[in-house]
Amino acid sequence: MAIHYPRRTSKIKRFRKLGFRARMRTKSGRKIINNRRRAGRTVNAAKC
Repeated sequence: MAIHYPRRTSKIKRFRKLGFRARMRTKSGRKIINNRRRAGRTVNAAKC
């Protein structure tokens, strides 16, 4: 049986795709940030 490894994308790639700057670049991304702020979350992580 083969061992399954979780996907390990580089941090740089992850932040470029999901980071704060990436969110602010698009209209829908800004909407996500604002919705999270409205919900009272601290917004600066890639988990947005």
